[in-house]
Amino acid sequence: MDATPLERLRAICLALPETTERLSHGEPTWFIRDKKTFVTFDNHHHNAEHLAFWCAAPPGAQETLVAAAPDRFFRPPYVGHRGWLGVYLDVPLDWDEIAGLVAEAYRCIAPARLVQLLPPTPNP
Repeated sequence: MDATPLERLRAICLALPETTERLSHGEPTWFIRDKKTFVTFDNHHHNAEHLAFWCAAPPGAQETLVAAAPDRFFRPPYVGHRGWLGVYLDVPLDWDEIAGLVAEAYRCIAPARLVQLLPPTPNP
């Protein structure tokens, strides 16, 4: 049996150093050192049309990805103004790409000591 998008996202997030999960605003959310959010699940939150997740993103990434693929990415409510990225989970998915987005979200939020524990980011 295939894992659900939530199960797959959970596995990706919890594989990162010092990551914990708890509910925040009624949705599964992943924290670094149980303090700073880097990914939150969006199970049709406030009657949203799509199943998705929101994640921290480096400057400019949100605008670039939403413009390039609005069928896969969006500007999430509440945190979109801070550059966070929304990623639809009810469209065809590339889980390697999702793992990369989650790792990048982690890099944006985690302290340098924890970021150093991650494999280097490949050059584009």
